[in-house]
Amino acid sequence: MTSEPVTRVETSGFYRGYNRGIAVSVKLIIVLLVLWTVTTPNAADMLLVVQAATIEYFGRWYIGATALFMILCLVLALLPTTGSQRLGMPDTQPEFSRFAWFSMMFGAGIGVGMLTYSTAEPLYHFGNNPDVIMGHAEALTAGNVGPAYKWTLLHYGLTPWACYAVVGLSLAYFSYRRGMPLTIRSPFSAMLGGRSSTIIGALVDTAAILATLIGIAVTIGYGVTQLAFGAHHITHWSWIIQENQPTALALGVAVGIIVLAAMVSALSGLGRGIKWLSNLNMVLSWLLLLIFLVFGATWFAGEVFVQGILDYLAALPAMSSTVWSDTSTQEGLALAQWQSSWTIFYWAWWIAFTPFVGLFLARVSKGRTLREYAVGAIILPSMMCFAWLCIIGGTALDLELSGIAQGTILDADLSAQLFATVDVLFQPPWVFPVACLCVLLLLTYLITSADSAVLVVNTIVSGGVEQEHASQHIVLWSLLLGLIIITLLMAGGLEALRSVMIIGALPFSGVMFFMMLSLLAAMWRDRHGLPSDVIE
Repeated sequence: MTSEPVTRVETSGFYRGYNRGIAVSVKLIIVLLVLWTVTTPNAADMLLVVQAATIEYFGRWYIGATALFMILCLVLALLPTTGSQRLGMPDTQPEFSRFAWFSMMFGAGIGVGMLTYSTAEPLYHFGNNPDVIMGHAEALTAGNVGPAYKWTLLHYGLTPWACYAVVGLSLAYFSYRRGMPLTIRSPFSAMLGGRSSTIIGALVDTAAILATLIGIAVTIGYGVTQLAFGAHHITHWSWIIQENQPTALALGVAVGIIVLAAMVSALSGLGRGIKWLSNLNMVLSWLLLLIFLVFGATWFAGEVFVQGILDYLAALPAMSSTVWSDTSTQEGLALAQWQSSWTIFYWAWWIAFTPFVGLFLARVSKGRTLREYAVGAIILPSMMCFAWLCIIGGTALDLELSGIAQGTILDADLSAQLFATVDVLFQPPWVFPVACLCVLLLLTYLITSADSAVLVVNTIVSGGVEQEHASQHIVLWSLLLGLIIITLLMAGGLEALRSVMIIGALPFSGVMFFMMLSLLAAMWRDRHGLPSDVIE
């Protein structure tokens, strides 16, 4: 048995039970980022410059690494020798039923993105995507529906879910088969041995916390923008939306409400507030999907679903490996800009979510075989995303193609297109309750995303041990999260958040790569009956 990596924690004082070095380092980085953003007049422009450099030098890495994670997970699941292996001892039984297990897996990994982009992404790619840029399809025509969904499904399919899966698989393997703590640094023991609990382990945990906070900050940043449009749609209060954009006051109020609610939920623990909100999320999500399934373009959505999956699978190898970097021509420049704005941004976004989603997937998957895990963590969630995008996004597309919408959905702001679809689809008596349902669902998703992230950050800093005196730390992490969101939104809006995301997710993508290597090394040693301890 490999020796457990121990996170060194304080035995007294404010940081009792926590690693003070990691906690202080992360807080210092956040404070410095906030101070730099506030005191630098052109901070947003400078972030864009760094973002451009990151994409130029590491765009291929983002594309290649995510494709590698997908291949690894699918190969491990398909191979007879590894696919039947359990996450635990041979006689370990799953803790949850398959339905409950899958519901938690899907709910942990998705939410706000489905509401914001269920209409926005298919509609955007309906107007512009690589096939349109290269002249293979004509924008805003029926012939471009297939290409639009091919690229949409890329961003919500096997590749991104495999990013979650590879982290969860590594954590679960070392925790349930090696008896190690369920923490980000544990998989490194296969390569680093005891040293994983010292400087390297601290760097890994710091990268995981920063990626988590940045990922949640971007999610809430996009979410509060849509929330503001929804609130204005319901109340028509002029102070929320001005010049077709949310006001600073509206965004500030929304962030404050979400952070406060998330703080209260996190303080109540997993068994109360978070569990209740998660259950409410699932009920409201199914209700909204059912409404669109009954009243939306059901037949059109079914056709798009089947054809979209076929087109997606056929083009997946090329879409997962092609990197457009030739900017010497107008077409090359347009392709590179599209890829950086969508695919590379998405891969950074999904990677930033992997620390806390991966921890959650590992926590609920004890006793599952690797093959079951791949189905529950990659294939079924991808199918659910496809269904959601095709039913809600397909309804919006059908309303535009049929001429009923007359451009009102396409011309709406990205964050307002869901509510524009509701306006066109339903008659006035039903517009209000459906819009309220969308706003309520968005609010609960934002709160559960934030409270889960705060708890995971708290868990990482404590070395995977739940602390009895965590209240003050939960409050502090919640306030720091709110500070990041507000500062970046005020400094450069969603573009600033996007820039920080692409830059900030880069270190953890390297952590994921080494986690993958550690997992393969450990499985190989276990398979051949070699000692689990690594050569120091």
